[in-house]
Amino acid sequence: METKAGRTVDLQKVLDLYPALAGLPADRRQALLQPQAVMQLPAGTQVFAEQQPCQGFPLLIEGSIKVAKLAASGRELVLYRVTPGGSCIISSSCLLGHSDYNARGIAETPLTLLALPVADFSRLMLEHAPFRDFVFHLFAERIGELMQLVEEVAFARLDQRLAKLLLARNETVINVTHQQLADELGSVREIVSRLLKGFASQGLVMLGREQLSISDRTGLQKLAAV
Repeated sequence: METKAGRTVDLQKVLDLYPALAGLPADRRQALLQPQAVMQLPAGTQVFAEQQPCQGFPLLIEGSIKVAKLAASGRELVLYRVTPGGSCIISSSCLLGHSDYNARGIAETPLTLLALPVADFSRLMLEHAPFRDFVFHLFAERIGELMQLVEEVAFARLDQRLAKLLLARNETVINVTHQQLADELGSVREIVSRLLKGFASQGLVMLGREQLSISDRTGLQKLAAV
């Protein structure tokens, strides 16, 4: 993983995103914001990989991280995304359980993040209740999201899930490849392409090169609700 360290970040911005740190003494807060702890990563960077030990707890300041599980066949299933103000429960579970990563994280956009060293994370979990509550609240949120994902994968038809995914983008024109949609759904490109052609024949979408346009949002909503 290539990183650019040394950039400083605005303390108030960090506290606005992560108010759980606001109650720390000023000198302790400043110690967490040392230049070497701030990293900038370009889009496409692998932030962490499966079977890799966790080196710290990321607090995301700018950008988006996609956390996904990769099968031996090469198929990928997106588990969740980390956005500013959140963090990665796989990182926290690895730190708490002294285990390696069991998924991988990819920078979807350029990132700025603050990496809390393992010792600082452990100390905050033991001594600072607001930070501990923040971490456990993240666990509760993510477990709810993952349970919903399991339910959809196990019980919902793929065309329903694809319709929901397109509607969730909340855009009329969506710049996305069939492979990217397949990765989101844990499927393969050929099946997604076939479903999209079916959507197009029904007048639900119009297909273009690396993009599609939603023609009948109501129709997609009906399909997603079946």
